[in-house]
Amino acid sequence: MSPTASPTSGCQRALDTEPQSIDAPMSPVAAFLVLVVKDDDASIGTARSVLASTDDLIKDVRIRANGTAFTCNVGIAHRAWAQLTGKPAPRELAPFREVRGAAHVAVATAGDLLYHIRAASTDLIVEFEKILLEAFGNAVSVVDDVAGFRYFGGRDLLEFVDGTANPDGLDLPNATIVGDEDPACAGGSYVVVQKYLHDLAAWRAQSVEAQEAIIGRTKFDNVELPDAAEGQKSHKTLCTIQDAEGEHDILRDNMPFAVPGRGEYGTYFIGYSRHLWVIEKMLERMFIGDPPPLHDRILDFSRAVAGVTFFAPARKFLSGLAD
Repeated sequence: MSPTASPTSGCQRALDTEPQSIDAPMSPVAAFLVLVVKDDDASIGTARSVLASTDDLIKDVRIRANGTAFTCNVGIAHRAWAQLTGKPAPRELAPFREVRGAAHVAVATAGDLLYHIRAASTDLIVEFEKILLEAFGNAVSVVDDVAGFRYFGGRDLLEFVDGTANPDGLDLPNATIVGDEDPACAGGSYVVVQKYLHDLAAWRAQSVEAQEAIIGRTKFDNVELPDAAEGQKSHKTLCTIQDAEGEHDILRDNMPFAVPGRGEYGTYFIGYSRHLWVIEKMLERMFIGDPPPLHDRILDFSRAVAGVTFFAPARKFLSGLAD
C-alpha cells in the first residue's frame, strides 16, 4: 500500500463504479418501459429527481417480493443525457442509427429513458411501474410498455433457444461494463433495444432443416452448426463479431412477448455491451449482409418496428443526480 492510500480507497472506487443489475439472471417475466421526457424545465427537474431515487423505488417493491427476484436497470438516451445529467455524454453514446438494407430496415424510434424490469412475477412489475409513473406524473409520456415472459426453456417464439452465446463468469463484466477507457462513465453499459414482430405462419411453413440453417443451430438440442464457408451466412454467424483483438460478446436478455387476440407475436431484443460499436456492427451485418446484399434471413420472418440506444450508468451516478 502506498503511503497516501487509505485502506478504503479501493472500496470507495468500487462503490463509485458499481454497475446496475446488468448481470442479473433472466427472470420468468420482464417489462421494457420506454419513456420520453417533456422538454420544459419542470418536467426535466422531475425526471432528474425520479432517476436519482431509482434505488429507493426498487427497494420499495423488492421488500414486498418475499425474497423472490426483482431488479430494474435504467438507461438514458443521447437526446436527454445533457439535460438530465448535466455531464458529458459517454464516449460512444449516440442516437440509434437506422440501418437500411436492400430488403429490410432497422428502424430508429423515440425514447429518452428505458426501464428494464425483471421479476419473478407480474404483480411486482405492475406495482413498480405504477409507483414509478406516479412519481413521474406529467413529466413523461409512455412510448412503449412491453411485457415479456419466459417461453419453454428459454426459447423464443420461433422455438429456438435464445441467448446461447451470452458471456458468463469473468467474461460477463469484461463484455458489458465500461472501464478505464471512459473513466467518467466507468461502471456503465451501452444498451440497445429493438422490438421485432414475427410472421409465425410463414416461419412454420419452413422445414426444420431450413429454420436451422437460418438460425445456425439445431432446433431440438441447440447444437451449433458449422459456419458457411461462403455465400449466405446464418444468424449465429452474422451476429459473431471478431477482429484482431478476438471475439466481442454482448449480453442479450431478450424476451418473447405476445398479444394473441391481435395476432401479435414477437421478440424484444435487449443487448448490453461495453462498446456500442459491437451491437451496431451486428445490426449492420444482419440488415445489410456480409457480403451485401445477403442479409440475415431471420429478417424475412421478423420485422423490426422499434430501435433505441441508451446508456445505463453506474448506481452512484444515478443517485448523484440529486445533488
